[in-house]
Amino acid sequence: MSTSAHERPGDSPQDAQLSIAYGTDPRTPRTDRPADVLARYEHWVRSTPEAPAVEDGELAWTYAELDALSHVVTESLRGRVSPGDLVGVCLDRSAALVAVAVGLARLGAVYLPLGPRPGERRLATVTERLGVPCLVGDPALLPAAYRAGDAVSLQLPAEGANAAGSVVAAFRAESGTTPHSAPADTFYAVLTSGSTGTPKAVAVGGASLGSLLDWYHAYTGSVPGDRHSLLVGVAFDPHVKELWAALTSGGVLSVPPEEVRWDPEALTGWWRRAGVSVAVLPTPLAEAVLERPWPELPALRHLMVGGDRLRRRPAPEVTARVHNLYGPAEATVTTTAHHLGPHASDTAAPPPIGAPITGAVVCVTDEAGRVVRRGEPGELRIGGSVLALGYLDAELTAARFVPPPPGVTGTDCVYRTGDRVRMRADGVLDFLGRLDDQVKVSGVRIEPAEVEAAFEHHPGVRRAAVAVRSAAGGVNQLVAFVLPVPGAPVPTADELIGEARGWLPEQAVPAVVRFPGSFPLDANGKVDRAALLAAEEAATAEAPDGAAPRTPTEELVLRLCRDLLGTPALGTADNFAASGGNSLSTARLLTGIEEHCGIRLRAPEVLRQPDLRAVAALVDTRRAAADLAGV
Repeated sequence: MSTSAHERPGDSPQDAQLSIAYGTDPRTPRTDRPADVLARYEHWVRSTPEAPAVEDGELAWTYAELDALSHVVTESLRGRVSPGDLVGVCLDRSAALVAVAVGLARLGAVYLPLGPRPGERRLATVTERLGVPCLVGDPALLPAAYRAGDAVSLQLPAEGANAAGSVVAAFRAESGTTPHSAPADTFYAVLTSGSTGTPKAVAVGGASLGSLLDWYHAYTGSVPGDRHSLLVGVAFDPHVKELWAALTSGGVLSVPPEEVRWDPEALTGWWRRAGVSVAVLPTPLAEAVLERPWPELPALRHLMVGGDRLRRRPAPEVTARVHNLYGPAEATVTTTAHHLGPHASDTAAPPPIGAPITGAVVCVTDEAGRVVRRGEPGELRIGGSVLALGYLDAELTAARFVPPPPGVTGTDCVYRTGDRVRMRADGVLDFLGRLDDQVKVSGVRIEPAEVEAAFEHHPGVRRAAVAVRSAAGGVNQLVAFVLPVPGAPVPTADELIGEARGWLPEQAVPAVVRFPGSFPLDANGKVDRAALLAAEEAATAEAPDGAAPRTPTEELVLRLCRDLLGTPALGTADNFAASGGNSLSTARLLTGIEEHCGIRLRAPEVLRQPDLRAVAALVDTRRAAADLAGV
């Protein structure tokens, strides 16, 4: 495997005193343009047509078969979808999704991944605001504006772990909205959380994606036949890297069953069965995997981790090379990388986010936009070939994509990330947090304002405020505080959460809703979210137990769940999921039960239990069965 520049941060020619670092030498002109993404895929179609391209359990599609499916998409949409048109894709990880991505690239259309089940109202808002002319997905899940228009059936595979039963390309009925024009060379667009209450759409060019893939292939030593996971949720941009990294290197995309996304044991078992050699994981799930004893995984060479602040390093017995990656959607998925060796000298500190990848330029600035000296904290700004083209909003682009600070060369523009970092003497970056209110939950970047806007759509809500609290292991949870409309019926927490699900991605739906009566204000007259959270935690701590444990197992399950959910008042009559349990906390609960009881439960059976008392009864039943089997 070749060694890229970010593994030798001290070799860059930048001023050693200033917080500026380059993934390549800016004084060396680049003569090698990134290879065209689609052309690189087509090379493997011609060279290895019978090699597997997509595997989904026992199912497999060769490069020739995948290409034939992509031509179905292209020919079905030709004349209806033009180059530069946004096409929203509402499919899950499957052969059909891959075929649609390739087919849209052939048309020159802009791939806009929205996930298989985006909230209906969120989807309607986004498509209306952006003027998306076409949606691809299950016809039953598309908004009414598209169900009422023309639809073209796409003959794509309905088999596989996450495949839709039928797929159509549905065209929006006439509306007064003018479709947004994507910048020239836009290859894909992706939504990120917006501080105005609606998501922002980032446009990423084919050249930037090609540059990322050049680095990724060199960094992982990708070869034809490598099996790459296709695990990241489709609404999030890392899945684009997963998808095209395999297809442009002659590799195989391996589609996991759904349960691996919350069960570390099921995940590593799937890695072993599928022979995955290069895997991408969201940070929270990666931490759950690294907490467990490392299984035998001879095929897995690289584990790429990203999406949130990593707090755990790999143990010495981890055989895969583990890498901590950082990068906003505005800088094409990955900007910096750091290989986590098993014998790091600063194991007490969180791992750094690393140094810039090939083609990236990074600097750290103060409030005035001046580059600070190394060792001083400031805002991270990113430039170079990794930059996206901007937002599908010229005003927002102008505010965030700005000229480089004095002294920064090799880029005409830098993106202001809003992330607070510190550059070490060797050019490696430490992540310190956000400069604004933006938070990450389960690896997904979330603007509290967008969550608040979702609650305020309810006619019974006058105002909402959202705060984040940390439960066990540094896991973030959102808590919504709601002021009802005076004189109107007060909506229930379940009603509000159900309503919010229509507007928000899963990770942005708060775990808890509270009705405080009033909002405290800080010295600047703004809602004091810290005071709201402190009052809620104090009230929770003083609340009665709900249902006291009656057996040692109930006591254990209750203690584990209270720690994981950060809810001291949780009782055995409470439901785990309704109390804020998500995929990550479920995975940690399974691990805790296994450590204390020696039995392994599955996430679906735990989530089916009506309350924690039933979870404890399930544990006792399984433990008794295991003891009997051992007699």
